[in-house]
Amino acid sequence: MNTLYMVATPIGNLDDITIRALQVLKDVDIIACEDTRHTRILLNKFSIDKRLIACHAHNEKASADGIVALLQQGNDVAYVSDAGTPGISDPGAKVVETVSSAGFNVVPIPGVSAVTALISVAGPVGKSFLFEGFTSFRKGRRVARLKELLGRQEAFVLYESPFRILKLLEDIHAIAPGRQLVVGRELTKIYEEILRGTAGQVSEILVKKPSVKGEFAICVIPERIKDDAEPGQDEQ
Repeated sequence: MNTLYMVATPIGNLDDITIRALQVLKDVDIIACEDTRHTRILLNKFSIDKRLIACHAHNEKASADGIVALLQQGNDVAYVSDAGTPGISDPGAKVVETVSSAGFNVVPIPGVSAVTALISVAGPVGKSFLFEGFTSFRKGRRVARLKELLGRQEAFVLYESPFRILKLLEDIHAIAPGRQLVVGRELTKIYEEILRGTAGQVSEILVKKPSVKGEFAICVIPERIKDDAEPGQDEQ
């Protein structure tokens, strides 16, 4: 049975690629990717020469059918998004659904994800957290959803572009001015920056920069953190 491998790739620093991911990329017959030019940079660094096909958000359903056809022809295929883990605020979910429905194996090759990278440096966030990803472009929908999230006693993680980060922080400040945030900018890249404070405090830091660049991951900390351990239960 031929296999589709969902391969996590670095979100910035190319050296974060795993040994297993490199081996899979070397072994498969074809690599489907969100942007062939972007993926070629990664492959060239590690001297991997493979046939690439484009599979992005705008053609994902048609490309998924094409991947099924390639698997039926006896090929093993790897799928990579531009950065991070496929399907996590990236294309990939439709590909998995189509390929698995056709009866082929789908194997995860885990690795970097911006949400887990940020949580690892956020400090205590409680027993669980919610991953929201990108919020709506429409202010009304965005504010309504933020009110829902901020009303929960649970940490949550957002993604945002450099073009909308200040608007997002403004909205959070208007709803919950005292809520603490941990904001990761350019995670794993040369200009990586971790900012901590309220939405207002983080916004003040960003507006002083000549320009706001880089992708953002934002962890909003709950107002109260409870001890996760049950009474009388030692941590394992």
